[in-house]
Amino acid sequence: MTLPRLASQIAHAIVLAFGWRRAAIALLAGAASALAMAPFNAWPILFVTFPVLVWLVDGSAAGRWSGAVAAAGAGWCFGFGFFVAGLYWVGYAFLVDAKTFGWLLPVAVAGLPAYLALYTALGLAAARLIWVRGPARLLALAATLTVAEWLRGHLLSGFPWNTFGYALSQPLALAQSVSLVGIWGLTFLTVAICASPAVLADDSADTPRPYRVLLIGLVILAAFTGYGVTRLWTHPTAYVSGVKLRIMQPNLQQDVKFNYAAKEQVMARYLRLSDRATGPRSGGVHDVTHLIWPESAFPFFLTREPDALALIAGLLKPGTELITGAVRAAPDAARMRAYNSVYVIDPDGSIHGIYDKVHLVPFGEYLPLQNLLERLGLRQLTKMVGGFLSGDRRRAMDVPGAPKMLPLICYEAIFPGAAVPRGERPGWLVNVTNDGWFGISTGPYQHFQQARALAIAEGLPLVRAANTGISAVVDPVGRIVNYLPLGAEGVLDSALPTALAPTIYVMVGDYVLILLLVVSFLIVSHRRFRP
Repeated sequence: MTLPRLASQIAHAIVLAFGWRRAAIALLAGAASALAMAPFNAWPILFVTFPVLVWLVDGSAAGRWSGAVAAAGAGWCFGFGFFVAGLYWVGYAFLVDAKTFGWLLPVAVAGLPAYLALYTALGLAAARLIWVRGPARLLALAATLTVAEWLRGHLLSGFPWNTFGYALSQPLALAQSVSLVGIWGLTFLTVAICASPAVLADDSADTPRPYRVLLIGLVILAAFTGYGVTRLWTHPTAYVSGVKLRIMQPNLQQDVKFNYAAKEQVMARYLRLSDRATGPRSGGVHDVTHLIWPESAFPFFLTREPDALALIAGLLKPGTELITGAVRAAPDAARMRAYNSVYVIDPDGSIHGIYDKVHLVPFGEYLPLQNLLERLGLRQLTKMVGGFLSGDRRRAMDVPGAPKMLPLICYEAIFPGAAVPRGERPGWLVNVTNDGWFGISTGPYQHFQQARALAIAEGLPLVRAANTGISAVVDPVGRIVNYLPLGAEGVLDSALPTALAPTIYVMVGDYVLILLLVVSFLIVSHRRFRP
């Protein structure tokens, strides 16, 4: 049996499916698509699942709004399967304090995917409204689904986690394409290219040479891979002179990390690990210039514990700076409020600089309609009354002995195009995070993948300190210089890679995406309205 004939038979079955069978096909295709993301990185599976999306839209012709309602239903089922399979780990956070939050586990595991799937539904509904026969419908799907994904990344605080473009962030050569088109442009190309096998089932009158369409997609992938190989070859890892980093990964359990009674235990662990000799020629922390600790490292307000600052001063030698996450008490607050912050601490224990997290995690660090929901007895996972306060803006920080640094706290690293403020290009990115909420799951791998893609897009090195992992030093083209695996305790020593010149994406932003969308809509319109 030839490939077009097999594709035609499968397409026919999917197009004619209805009711629970149609829903099940979409659900399973969505769940399988999650394998394209970290840690599996099985992105070729999208060459199977995205054609299913095309055929589901093909089969939505009947019904209300030119089939848009039926397409939306299929899109929601696809999205629900994708997000349940890809984001199941969110539920782990609700088991950290199961007595308080355990009852919300089903809401987290099913409710968040149900909401996020609305964007996939919107994308397919919009695609159906401009649907055409033949290869042009691939552009219709890519355009509308990319716009829907962009909206998912921006509306209601935004949550661009596992947007489809991240599927092509492995292998590393292919990932370099994000430096050209950004993650949103890569999302468009991912959908268009991976959906291209759908045309193998087309009628010859609609698509006379279906293999040509598939070949064009593969040629684009090959071109991006070639560009990536060239970029990697022409940009070997170089290092900033005189900067010696040490990242401390304590692997603290959550019940210890947020327990004030464990203050002495936590500090003793940090001091012991930070000064650990890593080899016969290692002198511990005295061999490094910058020591980095993870997000919200202390179960207390650091500035209100002078004994802790004294211990830090005793650890650091002259010329060694500490960069650490910490919860910062808001000054002059009528009630206890706090910021999730990054401190730069000098060797004498004084605070050189502070950055306050801007993009807070909904339901983790604050509640929408905070006062109302608190009156109803609800709390965010951190249980901070009133929720955390947000910083005023993202900004680079001066760090003695090193280039200007851009701190990114937790998932601030997953917002492409918004992470690095315009006009304040730093020399490196520092991502402090606590992924211990999510245990040994796929979540921390996905988080690292997205932070790494940001480094490639910006042409900046990434230094990542995570409580439970993955901690790493990544050069500006995405090479992992050194890392500590998930669930390990230890320290990581490394030089600091040098930054590259601003990438094409940095210079032009999402204008490439806008061009792709405009051209796509013009082609679809011409195909739709031609005599």
